[in-house]
Amino acid sequence: MKFDPNCKYDQEHEWVRVEGDEALVGITDYAQDQLSDVVYVELPEVGDTFDRGDVFAVVESVKTASDVYMPVTGDILEINEALEDSPELVNEDPYGQAWFVRVAMADPSELDELMDVDEYKEYVEGLD
Repeated sequence: MKFDPNCKYDQEHEWVRVEGDEALVGITDYAQDQLSDVVYVELPEVGDTFDRGDVFAVVESVKTASDVYMPVTGDILEINEALEDSPELVNEDPYGQAWFVRVAMADPSELDELMDVDEYKEYVEGLD
């Protein structure tokens, strides 16, 4: 299982990588592994606003459909359009090419409520 030490994680298996006042958001390697082969990703519109914990995307796999939750409050600045044509990127590169959205964070202090990589590893190990 892969983890990115530059990310913060939530219990719903989303990751956040901070870049200044913005953040990239995606789902973790653990999440994509549980979903199996991803066949479709539904993303929000640029300009949409989400509170922390809101559903902002849906991932469909050969096994199931799963909601994706916003780990930080903010406005969508950019969506990863590559996922529309290549949803399998979520399985291949969850922390790289398969980021879901770029967000302008409304309250960067919310990051303090997320797990660092070591806490997330421990959390995932406790699920098995």
